Amino acid sequence: MLDTLALDVQPTSASRLAQLDPANMDFGKLFADHMLAVEFTGGEWQPSRIVPYGPLAVSPANSALHYGQAIFEGMKAYRQTNGQVAMFRPLDNWQRFNASAERMAMPTVPQDVFMHGLRELVKLDDAWVPQAIGTALYLRPFMFATDGFLGVRPSETYHFGVITCPVGVYYTKPLRVRFEQKYVRAAPGGAGYAKNAGNYGAAMLPSRIAQQEGYNQLIWTDASAHQFVEESGTMNIIFIIDNKIVTPAISTSILDGITRRSVLQLARDWGLTVEERQVSSLEVLDALAAGRLQEAFGVGTAATIAPIATIGFEGQDHDLPAVADNAFSRRASAALDAIRTGQAPDPHNWMVAVS
Repeated sequence: MLDTLALDVQPTSASRLAQLDPANMDFGKLFADHMLAVEFTGGEWQPSRIVPYGPLAVSPANSALHYGQAIFEGMKAYRQTNGQVAMFRPLDNWQRFNASAERMAMPTVPQDVFMHGLRELVKLDDAWVPQAIGTALYLRPFMFATDGFLGVRPSETYHFGVITCPVGVYYTKPLRVRFEQKYVRAAPGGAGYAKNAGNYGAAMLPSRIAQQEGYNQLIWTDASAHQFVEESGTMNIIFIIDNKIVTPAISTSILDGITRRSVLQLARDWGLTVEERQVSSLEVLDALAAGRLQEAFGVGTAATIAPIATIGFEGQDHDLPAVADNAFSRRASAALDAIRTGQAPDPHNWMVAVS
């Protein structure tokens, strides 16, 4: 058996760190100097490599391009108040990555390959981890089929990699969203719970239509009746109704978000009532009309917590109350920031030090 902790490091001879402007970090545009690369061939994972960030060579007959065997994760590393760097809940991302791999008939990645590669990559590009409040080094593990073969079957070879990029605040103001009642993001029994590329590609057209109508994102509804809330854009969604934390229950069509889990855990820690259940669009609108809907917000790795200001339904916009300073979403966002940067205790051991 090959040594899964073997790691060949090839440092770049031309760092691009001088291109980084900490005051202007557009999400996903400037990538750090290095990337992790691991190949799956002959039924096993080969030794890992850290190489300078750059293009990958693939066959025009690449299986992923033709048949969609491609998955990814989204996670972050944070600069601590003591100057060190720690990753937020990386083992949860590893487990979800492998759940996506299994759904897409791909090999799972061993924990030591995933974690050791991440640690060494972030250590090497430590200087790329920003320091300002609300910033982080975004980590993008991904895997895709590499067979050059035109045949509808699982690939026999794969590339697992990690790229990273420094990021700032994803959304700078509360969101305008609307219920989607025509297009479907995912159906029960499908691959909606997996972070596979096809889920996101299929969502681009309806998302663009909504943006052309003046909305930032959609609130996806169920595939059969378009009555029950599922996700908001690429985020999970949470409502505060009658001072209760209400969110759609996880299913085969809803992603089990790491940020979602964290926010719900904070709510339980604070003694709040949490309801994971079906939530209908009419329930949300009725609660808003009656003054019982205090907040609505999206939760995800990129945005962390994104307050919703307006919800559109059947051509009419419904404005939510302004988010108060003591609102749950603000408290949860501040609490997560404090844990991630080492300013507050980490009772659930979410942070994993890089060094």
